[in-house]
Amino acid sequence: MQHNLKTVQPYFSEVEKGNKTFEFRKNDRNFEVNDEVFLQEFEPQTKSYSGKELRGTIKYVLKDFEGIQEGFCILSIEITQRIKRQPWQLL
Repeated sequence: MQHNLKTVQPYFSEVEKGNKTFEFRKNDRNFEVNDEVFLQEFEPQTKSYSGKELRGTIKYVLKDFEGIQEGFCILSIEITQRIKRQPWQLL
């Protein structure tokens, strides 16, 4: 399955640099190992996407663990591709 996920700064840049290899997310999509994710850089001030995307694969899903609120999870993600789209390609 494929998931498109809004990601804001500074978190997007940290994933892009390889410093952040996880995502803490509400598990409202039933994330599973080997699902594809598209982290899309989102600018909340303008409520728009920049066109920068990171494509990756979920390697591990941590849920139902003491300290993680019910309904949330931590995803271990391996980035496989960096994409830069032009604004007209986002429509």
